[in-house]
Amino acid sequence: MKRIDDRLAPVLLLCAQALVWPGAALVRGEVPSASALLVAVLVAGPVIAVLALRRSRPVTALVVVVVACALGAGPLPVGATAVLGTAGVALALWTVAVERDAFTTVLCGVSLAVWQLLHGLTLHRLSDRDGLDLVLTALLYAATCGAGLLVRRSRSARRASEDLLRRAESERHRLPAVERRRMERELHDVSAHHLTAVVVTVGAALGLRDRRPELGDEALRFAVDTGHEVTRALGAVRAPAPSRSDLPAPEERLLGLVDGFRRIGQPVDCAIDPLPEGAVADAAFGIVREALTNVARYAPGAATTVRCRYGDDRTDVVVTSGAPLPGGPTHGAGLGGGRGQGILRSRAREAGGTLTTGPTEDGGWEVRAVLPGRTAGAVDRPVARGYRAAQVTAAAGLVLQPLLPVLAIRAEDASTGSDVSAGVLFALLAAGQGVTLLWLRRAPRVAYGLLCVLALLWPAAAVSGGYTGPVLLPPLLGAVATCAALAMDGAVRAGGGWSRSSPRPRAGCPAGAPKGRGELRGRPRRRRSRPLTRLHPLATATAVHTAAVTTAVLDRGTGAPVWAVVTAALAGTAPVMTAAHRTGIVRGRRTRHARAERDGRLGALTGEAVRDAWAERRRIADGLETTVLARTADMVAEAEAGRLEATAERAREALAAMRALLDTVRDGEAGPALRPQPTLQALDLLARQCRATGREVEIRLTGRAAGRLPAAVDLTAYHAAETVLAVGGEQPAALELDASDGTLTLTATGVPSAAHPAVRERLAARVAALDGTLTTGPADTVRLLLPLAPGDGEEGER
Repeated sequence: MKRIDDRLAPVLLLCAQALVWPGAALVRGEVPSASALLVAVLVAGPVIAVLALRRSRPVTALVVVVVACALGAGPLPVGATAVLGTAGVALALWTVAVERDAFTTVLCGVSLAVWQLLHGLTLHRLSDRDGLDLVLTALLYAATCGAGLLVRRSRSARRASEDLLRRAESERHRLPAVERRRMERELHDVSAHHLTAVVVTVGAALGLRDRRPELGDEALRFAVDTGHEVTRALGAVRAPAPSRSDLPAPEERLLGLVDGFRRIGQPVDCAIDPLPEGAVADAAFGIVREALTNVARYAPGAATTVRCRYGDDRTDVVVTSGAPLPGGPTHGAGLGGGRGQGILRSRAREAGGTLTTGPTEDGGWEVRAVLPGRTAGAVDRPVARGYRAAQVTAAAGLVLQPLLPVLAIRAEDASTGSDVSAGVLFALLAAGQGVTLLWLRRAPRVAYGLLCVLALLWPAAAVSGGYTGPVLLPPLLGAVATCAALAMDGAVRAGGGWSRSSPRPRAGCPAGAPKGRGELRGRPRRRRSRPLTRLHPLATATAVHTAAVTTAVLDRGTGAPVWAVVTAALAGTAPVMTAAHRTGIVRGRRTRHARAERDGRLGALTGEAVRDAWAERRRIADGLETTVLARTADMVAEAEAGRLEATAERAREALAAMRALLDTVRDGEAGPALRPQPTLQALDLLARQCRATGREVEIRLTGRAAGRLPAAVDLTAYHAAETVLAVGGEQPAALELDASDGTLTLTATGVPSAAHPAVRERLAARVAALDGTLTTGPADTVRLLLPLAPGDGEEGER
C-alpha cells in the first residue's frame, strides 16, 4: 500500500502539469514546439521517477526535483514547470520532514528559500522585483515543513503508544513468572544460606562438645539468632521492600556477607570494589552468597577468596575455594536441592552476563561470573558534529550556486530608489509572526496579542510599499499565523494540552481552611493548559482580521458603503477562523481520546499483571506459613530450650520443608481461579510492571506505614496508587506512604494527569467511602489522607 501511495502522487502531479502546460496552450490554439516538448519530457521524467522513490532517499529526491525544474525553467515557456516546481518541490520537502529529523528538515527549507532568493537576484536583480513571490514561496515551504513535522510527530507518538502496549502485554504474561522465579530464588537463598549455616554450626558443636563444650552454647545462640533472621528474610520474600533506599550499599552488603561466614569458622579473604545499585550488584551478591554457602557445605574450613572487580567494560566476580581439608567433617553435605547451579546461571543471565564453574588445579572449586561494567547499556550517541557540518556545507554549496554567474558577469547598476518594497515589508511581517508562533506555548497571551497586532499591520505594509496586487492577498497572508494559533488553542480547549515542554501552573494551595473530609481541595477547576486569553480567541481573531480586510479594501478604494464592506469581510473571515479553530478542537479530541484509550488499556494490563503475580505470591506465602515458618519456629524453640540435637533435627526438617515448597513453586504454573485483591504489599509488583513498560517509579514507605493496616484502608490505598500511576504519563513518579496520628498519607508526585476531573472523581469516590480527604496541587502532586479507624478489627491480609 505504501508503494502505491508513493507512485500515485507523482502521477497526479504529472497530470496536473499536463493540464496547465501544454494543455492550456492547446486549448488556446498554441501548439508547442517539438524542442519544448522534448525539454519538458526530459525535465518531467527524472522528477516523476525520483518522486516515486522519494521515501528511500528524500533529500536526494528534493535536490533532483529543484535542480531539474530550475534547469527547465529557462528554455520552457511560463507555466511549463509551474506544478512540478511548486507542488513537486513541496511533496519532496514534505517527505524530508516526515522521514528525516527536524534539523535536516529546517536546513532543507531554509536552503530552498535562500536558493530561490539568490536565483531571482541573479536573473532579475532586486530592483525589478518586489519580493512577494519569495514571501509566498517561503510560506509554502514553512507550511510544508510544519505539516510534515506534525505528521512525523503523530506517527512517532502512535508507534510509541503501540510499542508501549505491546511491551505491557508481554510483561502482563511475564510478571507472574518473574515473581515465581524471584520467590524460588529467594527461598533457595534463605534455605541455602541461613538454615545450612545452622546445620553446619550445630553439627560442628556436636562433634566437638567433648573437647570444647562452650561451642554448644554459641551454636544455640547462633541458631536462635539465625531462626529470627530466617523469619525476617521469609517475611521479606513475602513482602519485598518496594524501594531500595533502606538497603545498605552493595559493597557493605558483600562485606557483611563475608563477615557472616567468617563468624561460623570459614576463612575468607576478599577484595571488593564499590558497585553501583542495580541488577549487577544484586547478581554479584547472590552469586557470592551461593558460592560461599556451597563452600561451607562441602569444604568447611577450606581457604576461600572472593574477588569482585568493577571495570569499564566488565565486572568480574570470582569465588575460589581450596580443596576440602583431609578428614574434615561435612555436616552440610546432602542438604542441597540441586538448584544452586541453575540459579547461579539465571542470576548472571538476567544481569546480562555469563557464569562458569569448575574444579581448580589444587582440587578446589571456582565460580567465575562476567557481568556488565560501567559502559554497559550506554545510550545511543547523538549525531556526530562532523555529519551536521557536512550537511551545512553541502547546503551552503547548493545555495550559493546561483551566484556563480554574478562572479563572472558584471552586474548592471541597480536602482537607487530609497523606497522599501512591499515584498520586503511582507517578509518582515511573516518572519515576525513565525517567531511569535514559536513563543505561543511559553507565553500564550502575549504571543496571541502580538499576532493580532501584526495582522493589522499587513494592510499598512501594502500601502507603504505601494502594493498593487490583489487586495485580499496581504490580509490573507497575515491570517495564516493566526489560524495556526487558533488550531493550537482549539487543541488545548479540547483537552489535548500543550506538550511536555510547556510550563506548569504555579505551585501553591488556595487560601482557606479545609471544608471537611471527603472533599476535593487544591485547584480542581484549573487546567494544566489554559486557553490563550480570557476572551474567546475565535471572537478576537475574527474581529481583528475583519478589521484588517476592511482596512485593506477601503484603502484601495471602493464604491460600496462601509457597512457592506464590513459585512462582507466578516462573512469571509468568520468561516476561515472557525474552520481553523474547529480543526484544532477535532485534533485535540482525537489526541485526548487516543491518550485515554492507551492509558485505559495500559492500566488494565498492569492491573491484570499485578493481580496474577500477587496470586502467585499469596499461594507461595501460604505454603511458607504452614510449613517452613512452623519448622523454623520449632527450631528456635528447641535452641532456646538448650537441646542441641533437637535443634539440628528441626533445622534439617525446615530445609526439607523448604525443598518441598520449592518443588511446589516450580510445578505450580497455573494460578488459582479466584485471585486475592492486591494490597499495599503489592506495590513492588506495581512499580516493577511500570518500570518494565518504560516508566521509572519510586516507592517510599516509612517505618510507621509498614505495619498492619485495616483491610479497607489497605485496599483503598493500593487502588488509589494504581489509579494515579495508570494516568501519570511517562515522566518519573514517586509514591510515599506515611502513617501518623491515626491517618495514612499517600503522596504521589510526578503525576500531572491525576488532576484531570475524571481521575479526581474516581479518587474522590474511593476516599469518600472511608471519610478521607483528597488534595491536588502543586501541579503534579496528589495527596490522600485516609483515617485509620481504631478498633476496626478488620485487618488487611499482609
